[in-house]
Amino acid sequence: MFNITGEIKKSFNGDAWHGNHVMQTLNNVLPENAFKHFIPNAHSIAEIALHLTAWTEEVTSRLMGNAAAEPQMGDWPVPTETSAQAWEKIIFNFKIANEELIRFCEIIKEAQWNDEIEESLNPTIANKITNVELLNGLIQHHAYHSGQIALLSKF
Repeated sequence: MFNITGEIKKSFNGDAWHGNHVMQTLNNVLPENAFKHFIPNAHSIAEIALHLTAWTEEVTSRLMGNAAAEPQMGDWPVPTETSAQAWEKIIFNFKIANEELIRFCEIIKEAQWNDEIEESLNPTIANKITNVELLNGLIQHHAYHSGQIALLSKF
């Protein structure tokens, strides 16, 4: 079977096909730029990093069998501090969230990847996906936002 756990590892801190993995992209951000809004009405790099952490935690929760919900941190958490130490903490929390996800993925049995889960937050909409589809969505989410961060870092 396709090694989906290997793919999240690559996206997070491995040899990602799309370029730098997310951790490398985040580590390349200067702390003084992390909280700036370079584009009016767009998110800052720190907000994107918090969003990535929130959804990584939510995907882990769903894979563990919990019902789909908005991330505990919220969809787009707002940084409470804007210091270099706050930026380091945001990166650290993203790292921990991904390491916890990977640890859980490594104990999922191969047959469980095809188990369907209720994905929709709206119970009137029938929207079931498999565990592997859920994790693949997060991998795509990591790549998409990593690209945004890389572009914002050039300002």
